[in-house]
Amino acid sequence: MKKQFKLAADQIRTLVTGYGSCFATDRITVDGECVGYMYREAPREKDDSGWHFFAGDETQKYVDDSSNLGIYNVNTIANYDPEITPFLNEPPGTAWARDLAGSFVKDRIDPIE
Repeated sequence: MKKQFKLAADQIRTLVTGYGSCFATDRITVDGECVGYMYREAPREKDDSGWHFFAGDETQKYVDDSSNLGIYNVNTIANYDPEITPFLNEPPGTAWARDLAGSFVKDRIDPIE
């Protein structure tokens, strides 16, 4: 089944450049949820930013289903949630989560495995 993205291609503006690709869940790109948890690991390929973006409420079962994930340009995810942009230069090994007030706070890397 073809995904129905929350933003159409013509709605994506250039907000950030040069970061490359990232992983994001459909909770962000299809359901339109804000990023609730993000972490950066060492890039695995030339164009990999190392960033992984989640709404924060995904279950292990949800993440294990590859149809719920996608590889996107970091700029695309910045369009879904521009509040991630101040953190994009953070080094691999860092993680950020939204607190109850909706602000990003430094977190430990605890990726869904």
